[in-house]
Amino acid sequence: MQQNNTSPSRATTNSGALSTLVTVFFFWGFIAAGNGVFIPFCKHYFHLDQFQSQLIDFAFYLAYYLGALLLYLMASLLNKDVIARWGYKNSIVYGLLFSALGAVIMIFAVNANTFPGMLIGLFAVALGFSLQQTATNPFAALIGPPETGAHRITLGGAINSFGTAIGPIIVALALFGATKANDAQINSLGLGKVTILYALVGVLFLAAAALFFFSKKLPLGKFDTETERSPKAVMSLVIMTILLIAIFIPVFRSYMIVTEDKSMMEAIEMSRFKWLLCGLVIIFGALLIPFFSAKKNPSGWGAMKYPQLVLGMLAIFTYVGVEVTIQSNMGSLLALKDFGGYTSSQVAPFISMYWGSLMIGRWTGSIKIFEPSRSMRNLLLIIIPVIAFVVVLGVNAIAQNDITPLYWYIVCIVLQIVGFFLGEDKPVKTLLIFSLMGAAAMLVGIFTSGTIAIYAFLSGGLFCSIMWPCIFALSIAGLGSHTSQGSAFLVMMILGGAIIPPIQGKLSDIQSIGIHNSYWIPVFCFAYLAFFAIAVKGILRKQGIDYDSNIGGH
Repeated sequence: MQQNNTSPSRATTNSGALSTLVTVFFFWGFIAAGNGVFIPFCKHYFHLDQFQSQLIDFAFYLAYYLGALLLYLMASLLNKDVIARWGYKNSIVYGLLFSALGAVIMIFAVNANTFPGMLIGLFAVALGFSLQQTATNPFAALIGPPETGAHRITLGGAINSFGTAIGPIIVALALFGATKANDAQINSLGLGKVTILYALVGVLFLAAAALFFFSKKLPLGKFDTETERSPKAVMSLVIMTILLIAIFIPVFRSYMIVTEDKSMMEAIEMSRFKWLLCGLVIIFGALLIPFFSAKKNPSGWGAMKYPQLVLGMLAIFTYVGVEVTIQSNMGSLLALKDFGGYTSSQVAPFISMYWGSLMIGRWTGSIKIFEPSRSMRNLLLIIIPVIAFVVVLGVNAIAQNDITPLYWYIVCIVLQIVGFFLGEDKPVKTLLIFSLMGAAAMLVGIFTSGTIAIYAFLSGGLFCSIMWPCIFALSIAGLGSHTSQGSAFLVMMILGGAIIPPIQGKLSDIQSIGIHNSYWIPVFCFAYLAFFAIAVKGILRKQGIDYDSNIGGH
């Protein structure tokens, strides 16, 4: 395998390249957060029901999965690692250009006054994101020591969370001239301003592509290597995709049934829930088959012959699912009398704090990138989360949200700080501790109510914050020439954000269970993530890889 000679030394982090690289992380958060304004607008303008309006987010997650799957199928047909052959840098540029094309499609769709056309545009934007993310994560690992790759990805996640935090405010300013949009403003929004918004977004994508293309700080990250043919993995993923499509057909068709009979609606909701559970079984089954089969005969499985990757794919699926589902169902939870009976406009600061919690954890998890002394690191582990918390409160204050119910959330942040100290910057140990703390927080939320339960559920964001980089780094460890292929597999599993939240939502629609008890779903998700942390340590140790012993603590 010949690596391009522009690759940097692996001894230290290429800070110049890293600073350029994290700009794409900002875009992912900024654009995705802007959908929070776009969804209610489409719901009103096109007279959609709640399910139809959620197709906007569904299109995003589906694009991530199908984009990564397409890259993998191309590599299989060409017997070449497509991302490695293009180079990580060029792949990011191509992804940004494709997202710009999506913005153009959005403009045409808006002018044509067609909601399906807008979904196609958003789908194209997210397809570009899929290519960018498939290249960016291994690229972040490439531009510095491999054992600190998780911290570089965490830094990117911190920038992503900052984009998520300020995205809705900037979008609201662009569309309404104010930092906070009420229902009347959203309902009166014209298509002309949406066109202007996506024109600006397209220009930003092009500017970022130019920044990457002309940057001399970034190595090409280009490898000339053939990939091992993996017909078994291709067959497994194609069958899984076909079965998932088959599962969702009756779910979508059931929305054509119109009835006011409560018992009939209960039966329909139960049927939808069962179909969605079947989808979950299909995904786990499709991935556990190679996990056991490749042990006997690894030929034909490609990157899936590595057990750490297969379990990591399920971990990414579960992590993205739990991160999204906690927030997606929180609005309905907070509307309950036992949880404050908040209206839609009053829920905003709590949702903001949930996403802000991800930023708090990711800012803290990025500290080691800057290589502080041990004493300075310990001090920053205390100071940075507090500063990030103040930033989140400040963003909400600017948006004119009531932040008084959030002051005592600092207690949860203190618990997270303790978790960071216990984790000692070791990915396996940190992932295990945060998974257990996440599960414990969900249980506290289930068995209590009021402020304590709200804080417990919100803290899920704190404990999810560093999971992506830990899971990603551990999953691609030791993959060698299969790294890009493994990265594509992991990005596919963002599909969890489209599967797990509807399962919890349908579970809550069953009257005997309700929204509060539906939070057992996140408990099970965190439990699997704890299992992954334990299992992957043993798997990697057998392969001579032990990150936790190589990364120093305090």
